[in-house]
Amino acid sequence: MEEHFFQCPYCWEQISMLFDLSISHQTYIEDCEVCCNPIEIIVYSKKNSIKLIIVNKI
Repeated sequence: MEEHFFQCPYCWEQISMLFDLSISHQTYIEDCEVCCNPIEIIVYSKKNSIKLIIVNKI
């Protein structure tokens, strides 16, 4: 597991999530901890390292 920080696409506050790097492609729908709007988080990892994180408004 690895913690990664990113900005909410609605309120621009920095939030964090833990990702399991043993899974190469992950998609999550989570509510922002600050503004409670839904966020889609797409994570690509390879060899236990995050390669790309995409954060979208829903």
